[in-house]
Amino acid sequence: MNTKLINAAVDKHHDEILAAERYIWAHPETGYREWQTTAYLENIFEKAGYALTKAGNIPGFYTDIDTGKPGPKVLVLCELDGLYVPNHFAAVDGNAHACGHHAQCAAMVGIALALKEKGVTDTMSGSIRLCAVPAEEEIQADFREELRKAGTIRYYGGKDEFLYRGYFDGADMAFMFHTGPGMKNLFDVHAGCNGNIQKRFAYHGVASHAGGSPQNGVNALYAATLSLNAINALRETFADYDHVRVHPIVTAGGDSVSVIPSSATLETLIRGKSLSVIGKTNNKVNRAIASGALAMGATVTVTDRTGAAPLSNSRELREVMANALGELTDRSEIHVTENWGGASTDMGDLSQVMPVIHPYVAGACGKSHGDDYRISDPEKACVLSAKAQIAVLTALLENNAREAIRVKENYVAPFPTKEAFFAEWDKYVSDTELVEYGETETVVRVIK
Repeated sequence: MNTKLINAAVDKHHDEILAAERYIWAHPETGYREWQTTAYLENIFEKAGYALTKAGNIPGFYTDIDTGKPGPKVLVLCELDGLYVPNHFAAVDGNAHACGHHAQCAAMVGIALALKEKGVTDTMSGSIRLCAVPAEEEIQADFREELRKAGTIRYYGGKDEFLYRGYFDGADMAFMFHTGPGMKNLFDVHAGCNGNIQKRFAYHGVASHAGGSPQNGVNALYAATLSLNAINALRETFADYDHVRVHPIVTAGGDSVSVIPSSATLETLIRGKSLSVIGKTNNKVNRAIASGALAMGATVTVTDRTGAAPLSNSRELREVMANALGELTDRSEIHVTENWGGASTDMGDLSQVMPVIHPYVAGACGKSHGDDYRISDPEKACVLSAKAQIAVLTALLENNAREAIRVKENYVAPFPTKEAFFAEWDKYVSDTELVEYGETETVVRVIK
């Protein structure tokens, strides 16, 4: 691998990379609203001579680079969205890049411009797809549900949506580099992380005067509170090796202190290491939800939506990454572990149908999703990230794409096709009245 060529090609566009980091940091947009960010990147790509396939009614785009020699197609991604963190020190209209996705976009600028430089792709076979994808963060579910009902999107997550639309068709493997705050090494990659589904449960009671006639009411907030206690009582049934996380919040619980609450709403994610674990845990949580409603004589509507599938980082891709980055920096700066993360990313959805890797790069500080998150070293988070990703591309596609072919041939996908994956994934999309009563207020049935 000619690391001098890679470094020089990226360094030539150093100023454009850092300008992109500053611009996108100053213009944060949340999922499926990243129009300004998309336009900014599209302008850079098109000026560099790339023909773009644009998502159209949602933000994002992709472009293909063909080496002219046969071989696998490698998909490289950057995420466009920020977060709603109104107390962030750099928030704009409440939004902030408190997860560092703007640094991914800046690195993507470096990748795109460097790949146009003479000689960078000469040793490669196969092809590359560069993709700017929206809506990784699992926030603002009401807005995404509006888009879903309008037919604009089918899935809340941007990678799910792009996969469903066919924007990743033909890709044989994928990777992206994410910033990580407080890292001890330059690069870090672990075995994988949890998947999740999103749940919303709306309790329906009966309003009444809280002082004069509370006996005539059905307290929806108390039903929700009992359900929270029931969920907490379940925690000892969650096996450590399943990495289960359930963390509900109360989003509504009454409007007036003198009125028995007739409605209350909870939201949570159900996280686990596999789809089967998520499904099993979801059934337990549904029982807990029903128990609170039954105790108070309330009803409850449960809305389930897909979140992110579990991420499994390809062992072969981890090996390729470590070897490639070892030519850029000291091997002690590359931390490869078998650790499992409790958080989630929709990169996991791609790992259900192709080999992927989701490493972390240094250069950030503060708390992830917190009010102090920022890029403290853009040279690492953006410039070095671009060099690293081109190095991984080169390692995969040089020598007649020998390593990419090895990665592809050794990966056994959980699902043989995206259609098979979505058929299973769609089972987690439902709207259910969880309990029903007879005329005498006895329980008719509890929906499983």
